Formats: sequence, C-alpha cells, structure tokens
Amino acid sequence: MEFSQYDVNALMQITNRPSLVFTEGRGMWLTDNNGKRYLDYLQGWAVNCLGHSPQCIVDAVTAQVGKLINPSPAFYNEPSIVLANMLTKNSCFDRVFFANSGAEANEGAIKLARKWGKLNKNAAGENRYEIITFNHGFHGRTLATMSASGKAGWDTMFAPQVPGFHKAELNDIASVEKLITDKTVAVMLEPVQGESGVIPATREFMQALRALTKQRNLLLIVDEVQAGMGRTGELFAYQLSGIEPDIMTLGKGIGGGVPLSALLAREEIACFEPGEQGGTYNGNPVMTAVGIAVLSELLKPGFLQSVKDKGAYMSAALNKLSAKHGLEGERGEGLLRALKLGKDIGPKIVETARDMEPVGLLLNSPRPDLLRFMPSLNLTTDEIDQMISMLSDILTKLGH
Repeated sequence: MEFSQYDVNALMQITNRPSLVFTEGRGMWLTDNNGKRYLDYLQGWAVNCLGHSPQCIVDAVTAQVGKLINPSPAFYNEPSIVLANMLTKNSCFDRVFFANSGAEANEGAIKLARKWGKLNKNAAGENRYEIITFNHGFHGRTLATMSASGKAGWDTMFAPQVPGFHKAELNDIASVEKLITDKTVAVMLEPVQGESGVIPATREFMQALRALTKQRNLLLIVDEVQAGMGRTGELFAYQLSGIEPDIMTLGKGIGGGVPLSALLAREEIACFEPGEQGGTYNGNPVMTAVGIAVLSELLKPGFLQSVKDKGAYMSAALNKLSAKHGLEGERGEGLLRALKLGKDIGPKIVETARDMEPVGLLLNSPRPDLLRFMPSLNLTTDEIDQMISMLSDILTKLGH
C-alpha cells in the first residue's frame, strides 16, 4: 500500500514523521508499507527490550485477554499481584503501584515524596515539598515532570511551571548540597541521563548522594524509566553503585512494548492514603501479564550477563569505528550507549541511514553531535556488526 493511500491528517501533529508506515516487526527488524526492512536501534526508544513481537509477549497477551482484561483497579487481579511480588523480591523496595507511562510513574513519585514531606515536616513544623533534580535530566511531558526536567526551553514552553524544583549538576555533589533548604524533601535523578546524550552518574557520585540524602533526611528517587529493566546489565541501574534508593520508577522496558510503568517505594515511604493515587488502568491484568513475561526473561540465568557482554562488545566496536572516522569515542552502560560525533551531523546520519537501500537503519540523535543506541537486549553480535558496517558506510558517504 502506498503512503499516499494512508490518510494521516486525522492524527494530531506532534512530531515530524517520515513518509512511511511500519506494518510488521520481528526482533531487531521492522518492515514498512513497501516491504522494506530496517535494522532498528531505536526499539521504540528503549521500549522493546526483547525486540519486536517476542513470542513470550505474544503468548502472555493471548492467554490473558481470553481470561480477564480489566476488572477495575478497585479490585485485585492475579497478574498485578504476581508482578509486584517479582519486582519487590528482586529489588530493595516493598510496595509497587502500576501505571501506564514513565511520566505517570514519575508524577506519582513526585506526589509520594511531597506526601512524605507533609508527614515528615521540617524543624519549624512546615511541609517539605522541594525536590532537587538535575540540569539536562528528562522525566516526562506532564506539567510536573517537565518542571522537574532540566531540558533547555522547557521552563517557558507551558509556563508557569510547577514550583518546587531546583536544578543541580550531575556528578557534582557540591551543587546538590548548596540547593538543600529546610523545604527540601528529595533528590530525583536518572542514574543514566538518556535524552541528554547517555551520561551516566558515576558510582562515586551515587554513593555520595545516598550518604548526603540520608544525612539530611531526604528521599532519594531514581528515575529508571529508560535505564532500568536490564538495560545497563544490572536488573536496575541503581545496583551499579551498590546503593538502596527510597523510590524508583520504571517504564519503557517493563512492558516490552505495551503501556506499563511502575512506582516502587520502601515500606516506610509508601504513605499514600486511599484516593490520593490511582488511575483507570493501573495494574491492568493484560499489561502486568506482559510485565511478568518480560521480567521472567530478564531473570533467566545468564541473560543479564549477556547484556553486559554485548554492551562491552558494542562499546569496543563503536570505539573502533570512532577511531577509523576521527570521531570522539563513546560512552554508556550496558546496551544504552552513545557515539560522540564531535560535529553536528547526527540528524543527517539518521536521515541517510533510514533512506539506505535495500535495507535501512534506524538510529536516534538526541543531540546533533551524538547518536544514541537502544537495541533490544537480546540482539546478536552479528546485528551489532551489521549496524557498525552500515554506519561506517554512511560516515564515508557523508565525507567523515
């Protein structure tokens, strides 16, 4: 079917999309309306942690929709109970609230921290509500999560912002300490800043931050919407630093492609009262059944080690490519990586890669001087080699 036969004008214009329609996906590959195949290193922005249409998700959805789709979150359902227990068993948290998107989970984390700040007031008996976040951080597109984010221009886009967020610098503990006031209740960060260009928090910084927040009776919130669920080679990115946060949010990979996210907290922090947090689809049995299937795959013996191994393999391949083409190296954790281009050629590379024939390559350039790679966690080394070869050809074609 030709693109011109699709009436796309009924869709609200929220981003610039190329003139193609994807109709099928398997593993690391997508197929468009003309039958062209693409090697996909976006995977829905780190959403498809097991690739496109993995059999375990197909089976989970098929089985669950034949039994129960939505009994209402006013009642318990079995898949949500099972998934919550799997998550708490494999983390330092005790309670889980399921939502539909990473932004929604982060919004819940902000609300939970502010509620805890009402119960744990400052020395003057006042509520604590301020949250320290970080420049270049990204927490979502709701009004509160945009206010929490440190993305340039977001402070005026839908002004006025939600008050109470102050921005520190990642990996600079002094910048955090100087922002603490008697109204501060929490520090919130991504263990790996994704949208800003895959910038990891150092182990030393995370440990110092945990020590500081404990010393000042502040909550530590980790936004693992992009970096969690095996993406870094650990099940959760906070485990890279050997710390235990108070609150964690998950999204993207936990659903393997379906709308699912989670807000997790330690028992003494989980202070919501009935009516303060909810949502029509929270804990939906179909979505949480998928979450069970995804987490079961990640917990299989050797899976996370394979993520570490392939992350190291990709890192070495990107560094070799960088040296060959005079670029500036790479960085990242596990299978969340970035190639530093040293010049603003990222958008042109993305466009050229997508338009390659007979096979395209899907890449992401969150900044003009950088490419970000978010493949499925079960990709093969052959698929890494193929991407590197295609990218090398593109760089040569563009004169780099």
